[in-house]
Amino acid sequence: MTAAPAFHWLGADQLHPAPAACLADWLFDTGSLTRRLTALSAGRFAVTLLEEGWQTLRDDECAALGVAPGSAGWAREVYLLGEERPWVFARSVAAREALEGFAPVLAELGRRPLGELLFSDPAFARGPLQATRYPPADLPAAVRRSGLWGRRSCFRRGALKVLVAEVFLPDLWRYQGIDPDAL
Repeated sequence: MTAAPAFHWLGADQLHPAPAACLADWLFDTGSLTRRLTALSAGRFAVTLLEEGWQTLRDDECAALGVAPGSAGWAREVYLLGEERPWVFARSVAAREALEGFAPVLAELGRRPLGELLFSDPAFARGPLQATRYPPADLPAAVRRSGLWGRRSCFRRGALKVLVAEVFLPDLWRYQGIDPDAL
């Protein structure tokens, strides 16, 4: 069993003090992050697949998916790139038991963004957004640092739940002329 996280996912009304407006706009935007990043980068958007496959899910992920701690699941980690720079680290997970018949669709995503699938299929309903300062130990070494903000939400389609966490990286803020250390 994995250790309990030393961080808490909170809704917009639970964050005190409230994050800066420019940050909250990204954390709690209910639209497609893929579409927003594509527009911001004037179409110079890409996905870099870091890791994908079956693994033991983290305790916070199991709790959000409503499965027992230590459950197996599918996990996909990617960078969402704008202007050829990593702007967002994303980790998506789903419990193995809920993936019957759907795993091949997820496994065939490759370099396509998962958001493209989730927002194009009206059968998926998005749950509430939550935010946290993402734990550095759960980030890829190339972007590992403390204080980065992330958000997550659970997309549901029948019994299937896909938990999507997105961590906003310093290059996204710099591209917009925002000092990432001020957030």
